[in-house]
Amino acid sequence: MLILAIESSCDETAAAVAFIDDLNEKFEIRSSIIASQIDIHALYGGVVPEIASRAHAEALSKITYEALEKAEVTMKDIDAIAVTYAPGLIGALLTGVNFAKGLAFANNKPLIPVNHIKGHIAASYVENNIRPPFLALAASGGHTSIINVRSYTDFETIGRTRDDAVGECFDKIARVMGIPYPGGAEMDRLASKGNKKAIKFPSAAVSGDNLDYSFSGLKTAAINYLHNAEQKNEPICREDVAASLTKTIVDSVITKLELAIEKTGYDTLVMAGGVAANSHLRQGLKEFAERNNLTLAIPSLKFCGDNAAMIAVQGYYEFKNGNIAKTDLNAVARP
Repeated sequence: MLILAIESSCDETAAAVAFIDDLNEKFEIRSSIIASQIDIHALYGGVVPEIASRAHAEALSKITYEALEKAEVTMKDIDAIAVTYAPGLIGALLTGVNFAKGLAFANNKPLIPVNHIKGHIAASYVENNIRPPFLALAASGGHTSIINVRSYTDFETIGRTRDDAVGECFDKIARVMGIPYPGGAEMDRLASKGNKKAIKFPSAAVSGDNLDYSFSGLKTAAINYLHNAEQKNEPICREDVAASLTKTIVDSVITKLELAIEKTGYDTLVMAGGVAANSHLRQGLKEFAERNNLTLAIPSLKFCGDNAAMIAVQGYYEFKNGNIAKTDLNAVARP
């Protein structure tokens, strides 16, 4: 089976072609093309939704046919088209959904609606031999959730951030530190050089018998620390700030994952999303998994950020489950 996938939920326009060995459920990513908008949004210190939508509209056709060409197939060879319909920036989603609907209608192909978060988790199926049920942590610039993955298509969010996402926390603090958008990668690099015990920040794990996070207090504490030091004309060690912040985030994440494992009884943990690229979080989860005899699956870096290959993989399971969209498919910002 050949699936063409489209992803446009935020600021990456992506198209991919995946070949699926249906008998063995093996995935071969024939092509994965991503048109990044980072340079555009860096001028404004973050993603501007209207600009993102316009950039998607300009790039979608070009990268889709580039993906087909690289995969050495044509639209006639494609069996189905998968597209991200939720969640994300509504304008950005609409450009991808409408483009995919037109492409599917014009070529008489089934259209598969895919949830972006499910797609991130599905990235782990490409390189890891894992099967549901399992526990998943989805962490990105817009989402931080603990998910009970009961089957390939049956997901239940059992914990989430009550305010800021973890990636947003990294980026906003980085901006105050004078680090250009997106700041996550530079914060990761700085944290490797700093003293993680230099500054005491509040935990982002919400107290009590729940699985929720709250990163707004941590973000405010870090920003206040930076502003106070600046007002007092005190030197700021950016490496120590990054290291202390990162340690607090990793510890907070693991605190709730420990409780989630205890509640679900699962022995497999998947980490997904853009923040899964953070080297300290990856290491922290590896050590956590070893301590608790868990199987840990984390996608390689090329599948952590937004991409269409993950949408193709999840699209396959949605297709098998009979989840086929009609021409009235709409985008949903927050399902």
